[in-house]
Amino acid sequence: MEVNRISLYIKNILFNKMSKEILIFVFFLILSGIFWLILTLNETYEREIKVTMQIKGIPKNVVLTSDEVDTLRVMVRDKGWVLIRYLYEKERNINISFKNHDRGNGYGIASSSDVKRLVIQQMEMSTTVNSVKPDRIEFFYNNGERKRVPVRWAGRVIPEQLYFISHVQYWPDSVDIYSSKEKLDSINAIYTEPLNYVGFRDTLIVNCKASHPKDVKVVPEQVRVGFFTDVLTEESIDGIPIKAVNMPEGKVLRTFPPKVKVHFVTGVSQFHSLRPEDFTVIADYHEISQNPSDKCNIYLKVIPHGISRATLATKQVDYLIEEQE
Repeated sequence: MEVNRISLYIKNILFNKMSKEILIFVFFLILSGIFWLILTLNETYEREIKVTMQIKGIPKNVVLTSDEVDTLRVMVRDKGWVLIRYLYEKERNINISFKNHDRGNGYGIASSSDVKRLVIQQMEMSTTVNSVKPDRIEFFYNNGERKRVPVRWAGRVIPEQLYFISHVQYWPDSVDIYSSKEKLDSINAIYTEPLNYVGFRDTLIVNCKASHPKDVKVVPEQVRVGFFTDVLTEESIDGIPIKAVNMPEGKVLRTFPPKVKVHFVTGVSQFHSLRPEDFTVIADYHEISQNPSDKCNIYLKVIPHGISRATLATKQVDYLIEEQE
């Protein structure tokens, strides 16, 4: 009984005079919308669509060294209903024949007319192709020649004040590059794309691409760079021995004091691993013999990596030259 009452209630609502007028209005609204859509889609429009592209027939001993263009941007003109098909149907693609477009010496090119012709073949007869970008396809290749080179970072990476970059690590630390023999001989390192990081204090790990000329292929092209920071501190180490250089046979240089102190700036963690033997301080006999004096100059010759603003506590010392028996 309850179901019958509900059905009767709905029937009364649908078939009363006002409801009939609403239904008629909605019907004609939908009908007019359909006519409007048909008229709209029958108009001519311009629209950019994407066409995928591949180079086919590459010999087994050939390696493409240029970045492949895998998508063309094509500006087409046609009826609206045709453009909708282009946008929502499966992707169209063209194939560039390696053999037909190889120019030799590691270079190939498909001209703008060739590319446009291949694109038109994928379109409807009614479609006008106004432009294709890029309008021509260039590719570079070699016969497998490669070279392994280290990765280096490029750009502007500056930690916060009182911090410094103690060391840099790469994953991987080297990459394989493919290009012509002349180009391979001229490249000794591959640099990252320009980095820009300022004001950090903790370890910074960056994922980035390798930067390279268009006729060089890098494997892998994606690398990670780690910048490890440390807190700057002013420190000093005493007891660094003075070594004599360019001493003639049979002579010995004795300095007073025999050991000196060096002041420097470094990271807190690195300071704890430093020893006096990590530094080298010298006195040069040639300079002493050419400019005799009561004191001789001493020089800080070797400084460990990660040390900055290193200076000797004293730059001159007393000395004595003895003859060996």
